[in-house]
Amino acid sequence: MNYYVFFCEDALDVLEKRKSIRPAHLARLEILNNENRLLAAGPLMNQDGDNPFVAGIHGSLIIAKFNSLDEASAWIAADPYVTAEVYQRVTVKPFKIVLPE
Repeated sequence: MNYYVFFCEDALDVLEKRKSIRPAHLARLEILNNENRLLAAGPLMNQDGDNPFVAGIHGSLIIAKFNSLDEASAWIAADPYVTAEVYQRVTVKPFKIVLPE
């Protein structure tokens, strides 16, 4: 398995939709986490701070292991944020960890 990075950009004015769909989105990430396939996941915030909902969210960044780019692309295509059109654009790329070793 290799790592893949998902750079996900939100559509405009989707904060309320994002909040309502968040539990289903997190449930899918939790599955990857339980399988030891998730390296990192979280919101891309518009400003510094601990609460991303205050200044708004630009999107999400996810780094996880999959067998292929096709498998990774199929996984993100089924994400609730994608199917509900919270994300307006998703970029999936292979990712190699160089540091830390």
